[in-house]
Amino acid sequence: MSRTFKLGLLIAFGIFIADQVTKLYFLDLMQQNPTGIVVTPFFNLVMVWNSGVSFGMFSEDSASRSWTLIAVSFAVTVWLLWWLWRNHSGLVAISLGMIIGGAMGNVIDRYRFGAVFDFLDFHAFGWHWPAFNVADCAIVVGVLLLLADGFRPRKTAD
Repeated sequence: MSRTFKLGLLIAFGIFIADQVTKLYFLDLMQQNPTGIVVTPFFNLVMVWNSGVSFGMFSEDSASRSWTLIAVSFAVTVWLLWWLWRNHSGLVAISLGMIIGGAMGNVIDRYRFGAVFDFLDFHAFGWHWPAFNVADCAIVVGVLLLLADGFRPRKTAD
């Protein structure tokens, strides 16, 4: 097992644990405060159940939709693990670990609740972003790091 594979798995495990612990804490907190908590003029804590995918797309309630999203997420995660296994870049390992950990955190929610628990709510200047969670943050940052890696200049063999 390569060092980069181990690094990616460690990152994935850390993200997964951080996501599940924060969801557990904030789900309990939000059940005590169902109308939400204003933290700053641009940030609230809320309780949102996302039964769809990114930004609530495909969110029609359906048990079969939830199982389909779990299956697709699992298949994508297996592919990402294969990519991680074949990878030799530390940055790519970190990126893939973040995406895998985030994906697995959201899959657990879908399995347990039939939807993903989102609680971070940002808004400013008339713009309101969809609520999200730690797993979503990790996925976005992981994808951005993968993009950054794709734009890095590569050494060519002359």
